[in-house]
Amino acid sequence: MAEGENIIPINIEDEMRGAYIDYSMSVIISRALPDVRDGLKPVHRRVLYGMSELGLSYNRPYKKSARIVGEVLGKYHPHGDSSVYDTMVRMAQEWSLRYPLVDGQGNFGSVDGDSAAAMRYTEARMKEISSEMLADLKKNTVDFVPNFDDSLKEPSVLPGKIPNLLVNGSAGIAVGMATNMAPHNLTEVINGVVAYIENPEITVAELMEHISAPDFPTGGIIYGYDGVKKAYETGRGRVVMRAKSHFEENKSGREMIVVTEIPYQVNKASMIEKTAELVNDKKIEGISTIRDESDRRGIRIVYELKKDAMPDVVLNTLFKHTQLQTSFSINNVALVKGKPRTLNLYELIKYYVRHRHEVVVRRTEFELEEAEKRLHILEGYLKALDNLDEVIALIRSSKDGDIARLGLMEQFDFSEVQAKAILDMRLQRLTGLEREKLQLEYDEVTKQVTYLKEVLASEEMRMGIIKDELVELRDKYGDERRSEIEMNADDLEIEDLIPDEEMIITISKEGYIKRTALREYRQQGRGGVGSRGAASKSDDYTEHLFLATNHNYLLFFTNAGKVYWLKVFRLPEGSKTSKGRPLQNMIEISPEENVQAVISVKTLTDPDYVNNHYLVMCTEKGIIKKTTLEAYSRPRTSGIAAININEGDKLLNVSMTNGSSDIVVAAKSGLAIRFPEEKVRAMGRTATGVKAITLQGDQDKVVGMECISDPETTLLVVSEKGYGKRTAIEDYRITNRGGKGVKTMQVTEKTGSLMAIETVTDAEDLMIITKSGITIRMAVEGLRVMGRATQGVKLIRLNDGDEISSVEKVNALEKEEEILEEGEVLETPSTETENPSAENTASEEEE
Repeated sequence: MAEGENIIPINIEDEMRGAYIDYSMSVIISRALPDVRDGLKPVHRRVLYGMSELGLSYNRPYKKSARIVGEVLGKYHPHGDSSVYDTMVRMAQEWSLRYPLVDGQGNFGSVDGDSAAAMRYTEARMKEISSEMLADLKKNTVDFVPNFDDSLKEPSVLPGKIPNLLVNGSAGIAVGMATNMAPHNLTEVINGVVAYIENPEITVAELMEHISAPDFPTGGIIYGYDGVKKAYETGRGRVVMRAKSHFEENKSGREMIVVTEIPYQVNKASMIEKTAELVNDKKIEGISTIRDESDRRGIRIVYELKKDAMPDVVLNTLFKHTQLQTSFSINNVALVKGKPRTLNLYELIKYYVRHRHEVVVRRTEFELEEAEKRLHILEGYLKALDNLDEVIALIRSSKDGDIARLGLMEQFDFSEVQAKAILDMRLQRLTGLEREKLQLEYDEVTKQVTYLKEVLASEEMRMGIIKDELVELRDKYGDERRSEIEMNADDLEIEDLIPDEEMIITISKEGYIKRTALREYRQQGRGGVGSRGAASKSDDYTEHLFLATNHNYLLFFTNAGKVYWLKVFRLPEGSKTSKGRPLQNMIEISPEENVQAVISVKTLTDPDYVNNHYLVMCTEKGIIKKTTLEAYSRPRTSGIAAININEGDKLLNVSMTNGSSDIVVAAKSGLAIRFPEEKVRAMGRTATGVKAITLQGDQDKVVGMECISDPETTLLVVSEKGYGKRTAIEDYRITNRGGKGVKTMQVTEKTGSLMAIETVTDAEDLMIITKSGITIRMAVEGLRVMGRATQGVKLIRLNDGDEISSVEKVNALEKEEEILEEGEVLETPSTETENPSAENTASEEEE
């Protein structure tokens, strides 16, 4: 051991423990975690302060980024230049920060992950909103600390008029802890802070009425709310983010998924590349082409689908396997008085307001001190002007300035500050006008001193100042939310947010479906020409038309004997003239299946309801089957078997009954049979059924089935060429199931074959749609009840070659809605008279 050395043995474990703790605290405090007060890490704070010292405000010319980096490195941040430049680049990226703090000029990277150009090529200055972070910095509002070499001072925190930690969020990995804070909408955050100021005892739930959820720079959809709620309550939570997308059709009629907003922090180019790999590996089916059509106007990623692909299914697959759906794990860890803490929403706002209160106090004290200094000088000026001649004589007789200053202090009792100010005063201030100005300034400063003292004496006034400043910032910088909030099934049933409005559901022969608000349809008189309905191809027409409410279930029965489910509100909403969307894109129906019948059901979850209601099915060949609704109450996306269909037959109609109705089945030939529902026993889902009516030859077929529970109801029959009539149900005698039936309409070449039957009352309207797309709505009460064997009257005038495709009853409109809007429809008196007496006496064919 050399002379003078003193070796002290220590435990290496203790030394390593102490050294590691020192290192970790250095990383936590000086590098990785933001301060709860201004929401900035040291490097962000130093970049903004360095730019401020360079005079790079938002209305000044840009400077080279290398100049800014050099300023920050040389004076405040002794680390690598890339750490400063990368920080500055991120602060300038609109897709990284909700409200960027740096105004960059040049290549500052892209959402595709492209890096920024080298700092020698780019230029930067502060954004206008950054000036709010630095406002009042020179008014002793925050503490300044020595820089790394004690040669300069730097702010330990910024005054932070903007609640930056909530607005822009933060992310960082320290030693043994990390932070990941989500960005928010400035308007919402300020509304939340104002609510806290007005009620410091406010709860997190009440704050969430103002701050609804994070608001990400790239928009997108926040899917589910449980994670948001948990994060706001505890400081930790997982927020699921989805891309914003919609469906389009290209020129060839192919369906496309178009993504216009992607989740936060997702690399667009990498996401598209990985999606293409999944498509090539057959892990994602149904996509033929992926195109990135993004430009300076925004993001547009197009997934072109294969012919038979269902957009909803493909989109859900993309959500599952790609970054079109990601999660953001919120971990609100920030420094509170130099110590890391996990904070909930209330605490984040509380500490921010506490900081702003301290800033306002210190700013007011500074301004009061300055005002009192100025008031002291003004008092000296005014006193000197009151004794002007003596003051001038004393100054003229003094040998030098020091003697004059001492003379003023001794003779007139001026303070040293006042004496120096009087000696420095210009002769111009001695004029009468200048004296008036001095007196006005003295009065103004006196008022200011009084006000500032009131502020320091009143916490309520200070809180009011904070509130007013925030509201001013909100009005200046606030904007609309970018990220939408969508509740998932775990949070809230979506129908709770949708009014249970009556809708007209239309399905075309080609399988296009839509829902239209019932109020869009207006009544017409019998014989009118109707108004234009859905636009369709020349060979397409409306095949199904019925009434349902948004919350109802629709059960779709196909020619293959299967049934599928869909909620009404999930159908595309359109106008009377819109085309709708292909049903095959809404449910997982195979290409060879066609929907033959649709019924609307109020609920599938109430045991009393599903066990006491039946589905009665009828085929074109006259086969009928009854099954309890409970057998169809468990929806499955791939559908289930509903009925066994014989070869050459197809399902025609399905009705829901309470088990005690009468059933009327009508055939194309004009015959109809009525029998009690009890004659058809309940069967299983896959049963075939029993015979309902005997048809008249191979060309005859069933055109409709009605289940009747009200003996006062009337039966409406309509022919292909627009003739129709009402007949009392009592005119149809009850017979056994399987007979030929009785004549329900006099079918002639003039009327065409029977095509539809409906049970109607005077309280209902009739909707008739033709194969050319013409729609007419008329009041049932305008149709006289007539005999069974009559021909009826003309309900709608048809163009040459046109035929009726669909007939449906709906609830009657209110009287004040019956007035037609000008130009909406045409109406002409019917030229048809009710049937000649010969038709009234036509013989009946009964079995």
